[in-house]
Amino acid sequence: MSEPPWPRLPNAQLSHVGIHIRDLEAMTAFYGRLLGMVVTDSGEANGRRYAFMSRNPREHHQLVLATGRTGEPDMLVVNQLSFRLDSLEDLQRYYAILEKEGVKGLNARHHGNAWSLYFLDPEGNRIELYVPTEWYVSQPWRAPIDISRTAAELVAETAALMRDNPTSRPVGDWAAEMKARLKS
Repeated sequence: MSEPPWPRLPNAQLSHVGIHIRDLEAMTAFYGRLLGMVVTDSGEANGRRYAFMSRNPREHHQLVLATGRTGEPDMLVVNQLSFRLDSLEDLQRYYAILEKEGVKGLNARHHGNAWSLYFLDPEGNRIELYVPTEWYVSQPWRAPIDISRTAAELVAETAALMRDNPTSRPVGDWAAEMKARLKS
């Protein structure tokens, strides 16, 4: 990776994502029902309808839904929208909810650095719910997981896989290296 031609950049952190959609009502209902987001504002501008949604009282919006999506239904527009959860137990509870809801594309896997659930919203956008682990491993890395196992079993299984992976190390070591890189 080449160094930028300017001094240290200001701290720009991803705060929200906006996606073009077809059906505003179906999409706001989906993100409200399954991800607990609420509409903070909505309106019309430039011939499009907008809904701003959040689940964080300190963030006016984390997701912007804007009508006007064009193209075929299978046209890939977004790689994924990722939502961080607090625990493996929360991930397991979500799996049961999503399974009962009958969402499309539901699958569980882990990436060494996170345990994840993937599924599709009503318009085919991929959503990831994830819980970070205590490890770093070079990406992309993935393996299937049996989400019905206990959290302790999943942690032990991942720990064993990480012991055997030459790129694995504690996430704190990786974070310290990143912090140093970001200061330069």
